Amino acid sequence: MKRWGGGYPCVLQVLPALETGGGGVERSAIDVAGALVASGGHSLVASAGGAQVRELTRAAAAHIELPLKSKSPLVMRRNVERLQQIIEDQDVDLVHARSRAPAWSALAAAHRTGRVFVTTFHGTYNAGNPLKRFYNSVMTRGDMVIANSRFTAEHMQRAYRLSTERIRVIPRGVDMAIYTPDAVSSSRVIQLATSWSLPDGASVVMLPGRLTRWKGHRLLIDAVEALADLDFICIFVGAAGRDSYRRELENQVRRRGLESKIWIKDHCNDMAAAYMLADVVVSASTDPEAFGRVVAEAQAMGRVTVAPAHGAAVEQIRSGETGFLYEAGDAEALARMLGTALTLSSAQRQYIADAAAVSARDRYSKDRMCRDTLALYAELLDVREAAAAQ
Repeated sequence: MKRWGGGYPCVLQVLPALETGGGGVERSAIDVAGALVASGGHSLVASAGGAQVRELTRAAAAHIELPLKSKSPLVMRRNVERLQQIIEDQDVDLVHARSRAPAWSALAAAHRTGRVFVTTFHGTYNAGNPLKRFYNSVMTRGDMVIANSRFTAEHMQRAYRLSTERIRVIPRGVDMAIYTPDAVSSSRVIQLATSWSLPDGASVVMLPGRLTRWKGHRLLIDAVEALADLDFICIFVGAAGRDSYRRELENQVRRRGLESKIWIKDHCNDMAAAYMLADVVVSASTDPEAFGRVVAEAQAMGRVTVAPAHGAAVEQIRSGETGFLYEAGDAEALARMLGTALTLSSAQRQYIADAAAVSARDRYSKDRMCRDTLALYAELLDVREAAAAQ
């Protein structure tokens, strides 16, 4: 078996697609693929394709297009044969599945060829009935299962009775070369502020994230209404999940008379500059986040963050030290914490911003995620090689 130190291992990652804005599955796969190539390994990624394939080619990783988005049993069975052929032709050492439908095909192909099989649990997944729970369970069937937070790991133990020995917590990584204040020029910040018609010197509260109901926009509207005595602008930044939900939010803002205080903007292509405009960044998710990308990015940028006390946020924020936590789903609690964050003294704000940035860079960097993932690959390949030598 090839491995680091004794050759160049080949790793095949499988996921549904590589679309722009897809989220942690796509971004993590691309980052690990690039790190693998940089370490001297051979990196393959199989998916249905998409705009982010070009990022793989820039990193010298290879993309193989397969219909891995499909949940059709017939297509999934055909994908088993295709993946098995790829594994054999490319001499793949380890298969890493990042989503459920492709994981079922990858599991079968890895077992047929005797390769190491790894999965990453990127979210908690809905499981309203036994059939859905069985479908989800493929993500627990790796030789080792990566959890993107302790919250996710505990969910797997509780919901799927997965032993701790088969779980490795490797949080999703933030690219610290992008999300650092020093990397953001003043011209980028001015350009974005101008495009948004943001008044000079305005205090800004920002909720980044796709406009979907569980992200908690309505809860934040309630909290903003309760802070009528504070002068600030609240900006929702994110593409609309459904136009009807955006209209619903706009109507709620209009009915409350908050049009001058709550602005709804579309997807922003320069989130690092957007964070620089924010005095406070809010995560208001009503469902627990498996990994809070917004919190990690905002902390890396030295922003004061406010988030609900559930999900992975409780791992990312030490309330009062690296941000503020409030009781999830409670608009009054959110308003209180938001008011506290907005009225910090300069010294208090700087202390929290510095502590948050140090914490994020130490625990949630892309480099650390890639290093830990590649170390796990090497560990599993060493175990497989030792077993084969006996």
